[in-house]
Amino acid sequence: MKNVKDQIFNALAAIFSNVTDQYPKDWAELPAVQYTEEDNKVYEHTSKGECKSYIRCRVDVWHSRSTSDAALKVDEALAALGLVRTLCQDAPDPSGLKHKVMRYEAIIDLESDEVYWPN
Repeated sequence: MKNVKDQIFNALAAIFSNVTDQYPKDWAELPAVQYTEEDNKVYEHTSKGECKSYIRCRVDVWHSRSTSDAALKVDEALAALGLVRTLCQDAPDPSGLKHKVMRYEAIIDLESDEVYWPN
């Protein structure tokens, strides 16, 4: 199993001041950015054990005006980690805030930390 949550948090926190791995509690400072690990499973296994992990994470962005600039910054930061965007869509939000959902995937070699595209 490969843990990349710290790397994702650090990449997002370098850009945004309101980043959390839980539902945002602070709505006074926008954009609010939430990241969650949706999947982390064995991608390749040998007689020595797991050698590659499949990772999928989700990033939610909320803003009062537009999520577009923040989404571009999220994409740049996570692409620099080798993660590939597989989804980016606007999501209706009953709060009236603009809400964007983004998903990223990668296959990571546990020994070399090489990052591969899953498809």
